[in-house]
Amino acid sequence: MKYPLLLLSLIAGAHAVGRAIVTNQCDDPVYLWSVGSDISPQVVLEKDQSYSEVFHHDPKTGGIAIKIAPVENGIFLPNVSQTIFAYNLDGNTIWYDMSDIFGDGFTGRRMTVAPTDAACESIIWWGGKPPGGSQVKNCQAETDLELTFCTGHCLPSWSLCGDMAPGETRFCCTHCIGSHHCVAAQ
Repeated sequence: MKYPLLLLSLIAGAHAVGRAIVTNQCDDPVYLWSVGSDISPQVVLEKDQSYSEVFHHDPKTGGIAIKIAPVENGIFLPNVSQTIFAYNLDGNTIWYDMSDIFGDGFTGRRMTVAPTDAACESIIWWGGKPPGGSQVKNCQAETDLELTFCTGHCLPSWSLCGDMAPGETRFCCTHCIGSHHCVAAQ
């Protein structure tokens, strides 16, 4: 009789944690690595594919950086732009943010970090570039955080649109200029 009570106590004492999810809705692939004190193997996300990992705390670095590049092996090449979706699990709180290094490699692609908990704040980069000010947010650790590239399957900059894309039902991540191509983000 002691053992079922012990098992019940262990289950009740454990708290659930959410996941970091990266989804690619763009036509072109994105390349990602989960980085703490170690670097994961490269993950290639083709259109409509997702990657996820359960929030965890790295004993050496604390936080985790999911580094995303627009080119294969991008984090190992000099001066290749990277978007960093970072999180830090701190007890019952998950801290999260996004930043770019070596330029804005996903310019023209709308990017959104959306928590499953509607009470928590999203991060939105309308044209694939960071807005001014701090992007650091926090939420309860049970939420999932999903970073989506080309949110809503929007068309990246320089894609054909309007009159030049008959039958295309997607909208531009920025906007369609002259009814023929998606404009580059400023």
